[in-house]
Amino acid sequence: MGFVLEPFRHDVGKKTKFGAKVNGLDINNISGMILRATKLGSFGNIDTTAADDDLLELKRAVVDHKLIIIKGQENLQPIKQWELVTRLDPNAGPQNPELFMKDFHPDGGGILKARGVTGVPSAENVHVIGKGFLGEDHYGLKNLNITKSFSYENHHPTLPKEELENGHTRFQGWHFDAPLYSRDPPIFTAFRVIKLPKGPDVNIAWDNGSGLSMRSAPGLTPFFCCSQLYEELLSEEEREVVDNSWVEYAALPYEWNRNCKMFPTGLGIVSQGKELSDSELDSIGVDNSKIKRYPMVWVNPETGRKSFQVQANAAKKLYLRRSADEEPKVITELSEVRRFLIDIQSRILKPEYILVPPEEEGDLLLWDNWSTMHTRVDYPADYGPKACHQAGTNASVGPKGPTSIPHSATRQFADATRIGGVLGKANSSQHGVLAAVH
Repeated sequence: MGFVLEPFRHDVGKKTKFGAKVNGLDINNISGMILRATKLGSFGNIDTTAADDDLLELKRAVVDHKLIIIKGQENLQPIKQWELVTRLDPNAGPQNPELFMKDFHPDGGGILKARGVTGVPSAENVHVIGKGFLGEDHYGLKNLNITKSFSYENHHPTLPKEELENGHTRFQGWHFDAPLYSRDPPIFTAFRVIKLPKGPDVNIAWDNGSGLSMRSAPGLTPFFCCSQLYEELLSEEEREVVDNSWVEYAALPYEWNRNCKMFPTGLGIVSQGKELSDSELDSIGVDNSKIKRYPMVWVNPETGRKSFQVQANAAKKLYLRRSADEEPKVITELSEVRRFLIDIQSRILKPEYILVPPEEEGDLLLWDNWSTMHTRVDYPADYGPKACHQAGTNASVGPKGPTSIPHSATRQFADATRIGGVLGKANSSQHGVLAAVH
């Protein structure tokens, strides 16, 4: 291995178990190759004759540690960042800005266009992420001023601007990078830190009555590990349910939920009936063949580790069962769908499980997008601008679960509508997960 890998040392009291730092690697000149996949469902077969190549070892490091920080990438060329993610998944299909935008809206408009998605001219699939004025010339982008990347207007309740300017902030919206419609989510995301704001630590508050909060340097990217959630925070009975169940996401989910409000934790949507109706979505131009149904649990094809990998803010239906030969109960009441998912994910949304990696200017973050979730955190405007470059290629294969989603998934199963009532009253000692399948 041509670089040095050092696992993170976590502070006393933290329960995070992932993350590592890499030194001695130049991504502009990384060696090695990963052969095109010959077997459906793998991340791409590995060239075992080149077992010491840096690219292969880097991929293994991300699979093992979930998130790595590659130090010393101040001179990384944007096109080399893009080449990195395409070389890590060489079977991925065509990628271009037009296809990317159409994953979210059929004519390339919609919420992404409204918020502004800016590609680097020399590598248009690499997106500029940040806040504020990035200078007269940012990699060919003239006088770029990013004003729409952060917003607490879609939180319920809204965070007052004066509180933010005093350093009181929140998680924006927990997610993994995915259109959840049309094409599959990137396996890996590469995130280059170019400029960070300068100022005192911010206080990230849950603002949900729990009193929970944590402090962080401004402008960083928090994560939690979905493998740890599955392995440590679900009971054996609950794992039996989620292993055999799946989620149906809304068509054009980010148009569907664009008027909705999130909880102040950034995890999940408040059910207020603000979702677009089926007829409104049809008027935009939905292709039902592009609606995504994914297992609740994603299995890493190289390690076999399982992750509870669900994006609650885009989920429309749940198909719940305890075994592969059981007919699922279908939950369609949105408040119940969200309650089921948030009951699980909120268990890991605690300061001791959340990693805010010690990123610095010049770092390249590379993470396993199929087993982690992340978010952004805003900061006072007078701390200055933030500039990052993000890249990820839509995966060559879709995620696989412990059991397969039946081919009949599109037919009408018995519709349970709600977890309570129709499915039977939950025992007060049971979590919502178990109550849902009784």
